[in-house]
Amino acid sequence: MTNNTSENTENQTVKRKSVAREYTEAIFIALLLALFIRTFFVQAFKIPSGSMEETLLIGDHILVSKFAYGTHIPNEIPFLNIKLFDDIIFFPKQPERGDIIVFKYPKDEKRDFIKRVIGIPGDLLEVRHQKVFINGKLYEDRHARHTESPSDSSLVPRDDFGPILVPDNHLFMMGDNRENSQDSRYWGFLNINKVRGKALMIYWSWNQLESWVRFDRFGKILE
Repeated sequence: MTNNTSENTENQTVKRKSVAREYTEAIFIALLLALFIRTFFVQAFKIPSGSMEETLLIGDHILVSKFAYGTHIPNEIPFLNIKLFDDIIFFPKQPERGDIIVFKYPKDEKRDFIKRVIGIPGDLLEVRHQKVFINGKLYEDRHARHTESPSDSSLVPRDDFGPILVPDNHLFMMGDNRENSQDSRYWGFLNINKVRGKALMIYWSWNQLESWVRFDRFGKILE
């Protein structure tokens, strides 16, 4: 009787250890899979400012394709933003005008910015009284949002900028909310190698001021 009880206790202990081990392994594999997907395929980002209104609102959560413009070799310690070596990209592809992209802020690469591509390599770009001209032609700037009229004093560089030539391997970025965006008008061109990925869609949206969920924004494809 004593032996049977001892054996049962040992079996239960082994079973508990086995179950705990299975859960630990499952969690570990899930974390590795999530890290792999985050590094190479899709990453989630939260919109912290109104620089892309009305396209993106504060509190929007978006999915960003990490391979839209090539495969980035991981060069940072995950979650610590500690860079180990220079950016390396295989099969690079140039972003197109109008794309919404997430990139490393040139003035502080630990921060991520999101803006729209307005100028691509070789473009002669100019802003005149809030209107964008590319290679001498008025750009159909359908996503631009203006909250103020053009200034008679020609605010530089906000309302009047350039003309400038976008150099090779660089982009000219602008936020859709033109009077409330720190973009290439202020900090210069963006090196294409600093692009993290292309914004795809909104999967969640939370109105922080009024504390409610914006259900109507779920699944919105970004253009």
